[in-house]
Amino acid sequence: MKYRKLGNSDMQVSAIGLGTMTWGEQNDEREAHAQIDYALDQGVTLIDAAEMYPVPPKPETQGETERYIGSWLAKHPSARDKIVLATKIAGPARQPHNPRHIRGEDNQFDRKNLTEALDSSLARLRTDYVDLYQLHWPDRSTMTFGRPLYPWIDDAYSVPIEETLGVLAEFVRAGKIRHVGISNETPWGVAQFLRASERLGLPRIVSIQNPYNLLNRTFEIGLSEFSHREGVGLLAYSPLAFGWLSGKYEDGARPAGARITLFERFQRYSKPQAVKATSAYVALAKRHGLSPTQFALAFVNSRPFVTSNLVGATSLEQLKENIASVTVRLTDEAMAEIDALYEAQPNPAP
Repeated sequence: MKYRKLGNSDMQVSAIGLGTMTWGEQNDEREAHAQIDYALDQGVTLIDAAEMYPVPPKPETQGETERYIGSWLAKHPSARDKIVLATKIAGPARQPHNPRHIRGEDNQFDRKNLTEALDSSLARLRTDYVDLYQLHWPDRSTMTFGRPLYPWIDDAYSVPIEETLGVLAEFVRAGKIRHVGISNETPWGVAQFLRASERLGLPRIVSIQNPYNLLNRTFEIGLSEFSHREGVGLLAYSPLAFGWLSGKYEDGARPAGARITLFERFQRYSKPQAVKATSAYVALAKRHGLSPTQFALAFVNSRPFVTSNLVGATSLEQLKENIASVTVRLTDEAMAEIDALYEAQPNPAP
C-alpha cells in the first residue's frame, strides 16, 4: 500500500480508501466486517462513511453503515488508533433526491444540526472522535450529484461558511473531530472555506470528496489547482462510475444484485454518450491486457491531486481486485489513448 499526506495535516492516509455506502443495503453486518478485516490486512487505513448511508437513503436504514463500523470497533477496540475514520453530515434537502428524513428539510449546517449530527454519528460509530468530519454537500444550491448547470437561486437561509467553520472549530478543540473536509464542492466553495480559515483562524479544510473517474474529470477544471497550490487533496468517490467502468453492464447486461440492476435512481452514468464512452474505455483496457476495473482505478490512482481513491464493493472478490489496483501502472501509451478518448468526448457524465 502507498500512503499520502492528508492536506496540510500531519496525518497519512492510504492511497486506497474503503468506501462503505453499500453496508446496510447491499451488504449485511458480517460482510461489512469481513471487508474491514481484509482492507486493513492490505494496508488500507482510511474508512469513509456518512450519517446518510447506506445508499439509496431510506428512513428505515439510515445510520446502519455507521452502526456496522461501530460494532466492528467494539470487537477490535485496539484498532481505533490504526484507522483514519471519516464520516459526513448530510446537508439540506434542496434537490429531489436529497434525503428529507434526516432532521427534516431545514438541515443546514448550523450549530443545532452540526451538534446533533456529530453526536449521533459518534454514538453509532462507538467512538469518541472521528479523524475527518466532512460536509456531505454544500449548504446552498449549486451543481451537485450530476446537476449540469448552476441553478441561479438565492438561498436566503444558507448558513454562512464562517459560522459553520466556527462550530467545527469548537468540535476540534473538544477533541470530537481531528480534521475538517468538504464534499461535492465547487471552486468557489473551496475558496470561501480557505479564506474563512485564514481570515478568522478557523480550521483549514484538508480534503475535498468529489466524484472522479474516466467519465467525469470535471475536478481537473478549477478544483485540481487548489489541490496543487493549497494542499486540499481529493478523496475520489465513484472511481468506477457506479460500476459502469468495470464493464459489467456492457451490451445491456444487468447482473443480479448489481446497483444499476437494483436501483433505477442511479442514472448519472447511463446517458447514451456515457455508455458509448464506457465501451471505449473498457475496450482500451482489454487491449492493454488489464481488467476494465483495474484500468479505471489505476487511472484515478495515478492522478497527482488524488489523496485517496475510495473504492466500494459488494463482495470480497471485488474488494480484492479494487485494492490490488494500487500496484497497477498504466503505460505512457495507455495514458495517451485515454487522453485521446477524453478529447473526443470530454466528461460525458459530469
